[in-house]
Amino acid sequence: MYSSESALADTGDIAQERRLPGDLAMWCFILAELLAFLFLLGSMVFARGHWGEMFSAGIATLHPEAGLINTLILLTGSYFAARGVRRAAAGNQQALVSGFVLAALCGLGYVGIKISEYAILFGNGYNLRTSTFYFFYFFTTFFHMAHVLIGMAILLVVAQRYRSGQYANPEKARMAGESAASYWHMVDLVWLVLFPLLYVLP
Repeated sequence: MYSSESALADTGDIAQERRLPGDLAMWCFILAELLAFLFLLGSMVFARGHWGEMFSAGIATLHPEAGLINTLILLTGSYFAARGVRRAAAGNQQALVSGFVLAALCGLGYVGIKISEYAILFGNGYNLRTSTFYFFYFFTTFFHMAHVLIGMAILLVVAQRYRSGQYANPEKARMAGESAASYWHMVDLVWLVLFPLLYVLP
């Protein structure tokens, strides 16, 4: 017969499964960042509605292959970060260290490709003042790249603290790992919106 103890245990398991991963302070920070990106993206969509031909002409000068590669790179980084957190929860903390380092390396690849895109565009005479499209392109992608760099720093700091055993409290270690991965996933999510807006939609 299904006992009350079993029912309470199941209820506890469900509550644990539904908990917000990571620290509440990190989620407040993530929501603030998302609001900033929402304002930027909303402004860009508004401008695109008024200067559609200008945006189409600007998109034609970009390199969608580079954008696609960067999308795959960030998705791969999110996979490594998520796998590291999952394996750390199962007791393999070294997996979190390697997963976060690999995710940060993916971020480094993203930054390298993005800087090469900037160099090509600058070499062709395009900059923030060229048109409304290029203002939004350079500003939003640079703002996003800055967040990629912040995400890389967070991942590496948490990985270093894991490796050096600074998280003596298992709960604190779990919160730190989940918070770092959640921030990285936010950066990835924003790019998944930016990529079609800047590279795909005509």
